[in-house]
Amino acid sequence: MEHQAEEAARWMLAELKEAGILYQQDAVNHIRSRFGESFIYVNENGNESIDKEVKKIFKKLHGGKAAWDRDGFFWGWT
Repeated sequence: MEHQAEEAARWMLAELKEAGILYQQDAVNHIRSRFGESFIYVNENGNESIDKEVKKIFKKLHGGKAAWDRDGFFWGWT
């Protein structure tokens, strides 16, 4: 499962680098279809979110070069 979490995080980084922006819902949909429901959960606000381990690896991979926009529910490449 850890290998899949890293693979999902690497996909997120590649998408973000290519497009300059990655919407959470797009990431949720791709990760669910490619890696399964176990990598998705509903957060305290009732929104679908990505597994915390995937986001932790993603954060490590981008090394501060991505920023989360809370209002728009997306990551942007800085």
